[in-house]
Amino acid sequence: MRYYQLREEGTPRLAVQTTDGLYDLTAAKPQLRTLEDLFTAATIADSSLDRVAERLLDGAAVLSPDVLDADGDGDDGAVSAPISSGEVWAAGVTYRISEEARKAESSMEDMYIDVYDSERPEVFFKATPSRTVGPDERVGIRADSEWDVPEPELGVVLSDGEIVGYTIGNDMSSRSIEGRNPLYLPQAKVYDRCCSIGPCVRSADSVDDPHDLEMWMTISRDGEVLYDDSTNTGKMVRSVEELVDCYTSHNAVPEVSVLLTGTSLVPDDDFTLREGDLIEIGVEDIGTLSNTVVEV
Repeated sequence: MRYYQLREEGTPRLAVQTTDGLYDLTAAKPQLRTLEDLFTAATIADSSLDRVAERLLDGAAVLSPDVLDADGDGDDGAVSAPISSGEVWAAGVTYRISEEARKAESSMEDMYIDVYDSERPEVFFKATPSRTVGPDERVGIRADSEWDVPEPELGVVLSDGEIVGYTIGNDMSSRSIEGRNPLYLPQAKVYDRCCSIGPCVRSADSVDDPHDLEMWMTISRDGEVLYDDSTNTGKMVRSVEELVDCYTSHNAVPEVSVLLTGTSLVPDDDFTLREGDLIEIGVEDIGTLSNTVVEV
């Protein structure tokens, strides 16, 4: 099942998409307005998200799939980020190409030599809800950066530290700032509109294998495709469980959080994002996350 957060005149509504259609769960149970509400209900019922949702389908209003389509004006789509609370964290250098890119951009490339093969993965804080946008909203590039790229990633959705679903994440990054000094990583990664997630959360029970999902990204400018490539999450050297364990161990994680698992899609070194560019990231069985770019 896929879970969407809908906006209706500023009021959140929770929808679920099954093989039979799209349903308004809030219409069936007004107390369920967000996915976080459903997490709580599943915990209380000692059940899974999908089982709780299935029991509500008979009383849920059927929605047209058209409500999931953006209206195209940049920041006013009907679908919001599927998670509205908690934190976003990220893992780095989980794919070989990511290690190569970090070494190529850095003035201190030896910093990255052992990360890919090390026992301990790189896990870092990425964003708060106020810095995170949803589908069809604008992601940011820093005005003090000369080299900026999107990083498409499979996102793991956690409730009380347990894996409950998967989403798509865009870990926006300033390669020029991080390249000057690895200690500048927080400034290269954490800023206004630095992250997008969505368009939905696919329940963990409905994903056969998170380590075998096709992922693709296109970047367009003025209608021209400048970048188009694909990969598979099977190329990730770490397992989802390993990354989650590193993130949650010895850490007071929030009740709800998202962990991005790294990227193996990296544009050429002569490419940088510009304001107005369109980024589209797709992951098999989840959907497509689209965002335009704005300077912040």
